[in-house]
Amino acid sequence: METLLKDVKHSLRMFRQSPGFTATAVLALALGIGANTAIFSVVNTVLLKPLPYPEPERIVALMISSPQGSAFVTSIPKFNVWKEQNRVLEDISAFDAGGPGVNLSGGDRPEQLKAIRVSVDYFHLFGAPIAMGRTFTGEEDRPGAGHFAVVSDGLWKRRFGADPKLIGSTIILGGTPHVVLGITGPGFDPSPPADLWTPLQADPNSTDQAHYPRAAARLKPGVTLEMARAQMKIAAEQFRRKFPRAMGPNGSFTAERLQDITVRNVRQSLLVLIAAVGFVLLIACANVASLLLARATGRQREIAIRAAIGAGRGRIIRQLLTESVLLSFTGGLLGLGLGSIGVRALLAINPGNIPRIGEAGSAVTLDWRVVAFTMAISILTGILFGLIPALSASKPDLSSSLKESSSRSGSGLRQNKARGLLVITEMALALILLAGAALLIRSFQALRSVNPGFDAHNVLTMEMSLAGGRFNRTEALALLARQAVERIEALPGVMAAATTCSLPLEPSFGLPFTIEGRPLTDGPAHGGADWRTVSPHYFDVFKIPIQRGRPFTERDDGGAAGVVLINEAMAHQFWPKEEPVGQLLSIGKGMGGAFQEPPRQIIGVVGDVRDDGLNTNPGPIMYIPVAQVKDGITALNNNLQPLTWVVRTRGDPFSLSTAIQNQIFSVNRDLPLAHIRSMERVVSQSTARSDFNMTLLSVFAASAMLLAAIGIYGLMAYSVQQRTQEIGIRIALGAGPSEMRNMIVFQGMRLALIGVVIGVGAAFGLTRLMSSLLFGVKASDPLVFATVAVLLSAIALLATYIPARRATRIDPLVALRYE
Repeated sequence: METLLKDVKHSLRMFRQSPGFTATAVLALALGIGANTAIFSVVNTVLLKPLPYPEPERIVALMISSPQGSAFVTSIPKFNVWKEQNRVLEDISAFDAGGPGVNLSGGDRPEQLKAIRVSVDYFHLFGAPIAMGRTFTGEEDRPGAGHFAVVSDGLWKRRFGADPKLIGSTIILGGTPHVVLGITGPGFDPSPPADLWTPLQADPNSTDQAHYPRAAARLKPGVTLEMARAQMKIAAEQFRRKFPRAMGPNGSFTAERLQDITVRNVRQSLLVLIAAVGFVLLIACANVASLLLARATGRQREIAIRAAIGAGRGRIIRQLLTESVLLSFTGGLLGLGLGSIGVRALLAINPGNIPRIGEAGSAVTLDWRVVAFTMAISILTGILFGLIPALSASKPDLSSSLKESSSRSGSGLRQNKARGLLVITEMALALILLAGAALLIRSFQALRSVNPGFDAHNVLTMEMSLAGGRFNRTEALALLARQAVERIEALPGVMAAATTCSLPLEPSFGLPFTIEGRPLTDGPAHGGADWRTVSPHYFDVFKIPIQRGRPFTERDDGGAAGVVLINEAMAHQFWPKEEPVGQLLSIGKGMGGAFQEPPRQIIGVVGDVRDDGLNTNPGPIMYIPVAQVKDGITALNNNLQPLTWVVRTRGDPFSLSTAIQNQIFSVNRDLPLAHIRSMERVVSQSTARSDFNMTLLSVFAASAMLLAAIGIYGLMAYSVQQRTQEIGIRIALGAGPSEMRNMIVFQGMRLALIGVVIGVGAAFGLTRLMSSLLFGVKASDPLVFATVAVLLSAIALLATYIPARRATRIDPLVALRYE
């Protein structure tokens, strides 16, 4: 311990004597370690932290599966079958995936709240702490049992002033009185988040095969995930016997750990980013190792004297490693602060729709895992970049080192070879990062150039919850839409207005359909398509072209024959050689419940919209007039998603936002509006995660490129300094400035080009791992590889040219006297 303290004190003295070296090394390390800390803090929150529920490793998502994959969704009849699997599962619960919100009436103003319908075991499954009152019972979770609510701690304090008398009182939700049974504790953080919860009240005899809730359960003690999956397959056969036409022959049920399902869409991109910051750290290490090698050259006399008076090689290596670890530890402390600030700022600007990070990254914190990771990586980094210089410097030539009085002692071939190898490594790693960043930039450009099939410019969107109350009747909803649209379109500056159940690029229902007159050959339906209710003028708002037939009009109301519009993708897929207009579709046939309706006639074909995202090809879509939806489907739709108003304006849509809202309120003042956005904002949010990946990888690539340029510049500047006498002699003997410049540039570029070649080969293999993150560009795109190779070579040429030019200015007389 005493020896270690002496080494630390000696290291601190050496750092004080070389403040420029110390600052440069610490800053380079802080950049590398800080970037790693920033990304690891996100990875820790998203991937490593357990879900905030009791025994999270035993909580599983219950899913439907097929050869095409699995989906975290279910129907009420499926959930009823799953509830019977109590030999392997407990606390089997169903809950809404998101919900439309619900309007809270009373008080100074109505307010739209996030409300989730849940089954009775939900609170026990997710460990909801109940601060006051209770949750609802099994009897209260039955159809027709009444209306109840459990309120969140946040809503209780914000809206009700933490009044304990709220328990047992009645609040008006969606126009219906609900008895407040309980209040959750402040630590409850469910997904999806909610202001309050109401009973799902699933019908045990339901035949409604619509997939809208989700289901989860806890594995019983001693039950493995494989055992649960086997039981879910047995449940699939039970369901198929009960509902023979409700599931295809290859359909089944399965179970996955809830944590894995929560992060499955972001896991790969986070792993790519953490690999990228690892490369940045390696480049920073190579830079500092190069600095230490140069510094060790100037300390050869000191090290030789220490060896001459009895210090063994191990003792010298330990001293030098102490210095490198101390440098790295200091850089780690600075990097910890930089990483924390950097990731918080980045997530606040562009959170990338990453799950579990909270609003603007508020859940990303520096817990013990992040601190331990930073300290561990600091120590390992110190050993990594300090080992080569320590081993090299600990073998001095005592005779030549003690005779040599200048700083050039020991500046032989061995050190320059080691530094050259480090530069090659830096160049290769920088090229890999540049290639990855360039591919994501190309993907970004490709996404921005995609025609989404609609015009998002100057379109305002706003949501309204119609859950509960009289708007569960289609006639009332259609009247609200018609009256409000008429008033909105009368405003100066408004071009068109409409309503829809779902915006383009956002989730919507999918329903099966059968084509009348065409025999069924495989399964209970001919196919499936997205299902979207819209009012007239919807296609005018988004400028979606009518390719054939006619659009909806006000005459397509509840008293008219049922009609439907389909998109081109659906027409091409299901009518490749015939005209679909005029044919009849039965939508939702065999699903039971509210979905039984007469066939609809196809009256037109509209242009394709990239509804599932800009990076996916358009799929089949069916558009239904809002006035022709059955009451049962309208009620179901209102309970699952909000009504969305869309308005096209001639200028900035937000300049008319207040006037538009006033016109809607003039029709019904009890329905608040929420989530007011421009359609351009909706489009940008749909690509937020890919934009986040591109931004981060671009920052890392730029850092890597800068560090690599500094590395090669430092090596060549050092080489010129050490070869001053040689260069002076060459000039004195007649060598011209251009000859000397070319010699230095050639030596530097030879190292750079070796690194570029190695980097191209490595990048060609590694970038294939990020293929799923790309759009519109191949992982082996030759243009990308050629561009980044030329760019990095040009930067290396500049970094080499500066010291080479300095070499041409050496005065031979001064150089010959140089020591």
